[in-house]
Amino acid sequence: MEPAFTDQYLWTSDNVRLHYRDYAGGAGGRPALLCLPGLTRNARDFEAFAGRYAPRFRVITPSFRGRGDSGYARDPLTYVPLTYLQDMGRLLDAAMVDKVVIVGTSLGGLIGLLLDVTQRQRIAGLALNDVGPDMNPEGLARIRIGLGKGGNWPSWLTAARDIARRQADLYPHWGLDQWLAHAKRLCRVSRAGPIMWDYDPEIAAPLNLPHGDQQLDLWLALDSYRDRPLLSVRGALSDILAADTQAKMAARMPMLSAVTVPGVGHAPTLEEPEAVAALDDFLGRFG
Repeated sequence: MEPAFTDQYLWTSDNVRLHYRDYAGGAGGRPALLCLPGLTRNARDFEAFAGRYAPRFRVITPSFRGRGDSGYARDPLTYVPLTYLQDMGRLLDAAMVDKVVIVGTSLGGLIGLLLDVTQRQRIAGLALNDVGPDMNPEGLARIRIGLGKGGNWPSWLTAARDIARRQADLYPHWGLDQWLAHAKRLCRVSRAGPIMWDYDPEIAAPLNLPHGDQQLDLWLALDSYRDRPLLSVRGALSDILAADTQAKMAARMPMLSAVTVPGVGHAPTLEEPEAVAALDDFLGRFG
């Protein structure tokens, strides 16, 4: 059963209203857990995660601008990492967080890496879910091509079946119940009635610019975490994070532990037994 949370909101510097769920559990002295979702995802991705860890930790699950219950940006070119970094720094201030462990899936993990530039004094550790300093170009192309495609399904069942068809290679062992739950995390009921993706299609705009997907030197960003606990979770079928990249991360970072989740692509839900065991061990370092 999901623990109780409060819906919290704040305004960004360019007047976009951000939403986050605040699961105010945990005892004093432990850092909060800031859970950052992937490119097209939102706060609902971490419902099960909060159910496991909110009794021990305060869990904060935001939706980036343009996703979930957060507002859409007037300027689509603000859908970029620099703006997300500014937004999350503002969120940590608003939530009055002194110490935080970041759990980031895909884009959320990259933002977690980069947040250390401005929030180093706050960040106690980082868990990266199926992302690393090097990412497979073919996997990135798959994500880019699929952005905003489809939608307008007449029912949840239709949406779940279509998403299952599109993503069968990512979760080959899922049944219909899992696809339905997945669809309800990814989508919403539109005002007009049909089921729609729960994100602004304009989040793709920066990726369509020349060099819009050009990467920063994320290995240097990873190096900044050398003195703190790290966890890398990888889907065995991932087309984003290669096994050799994860191995290189582990060799480079003495405080990093790594786990591979079998039978899953990009990205693990963090509900898989292997992921849960790794998270339990990682978060056990913080009390």
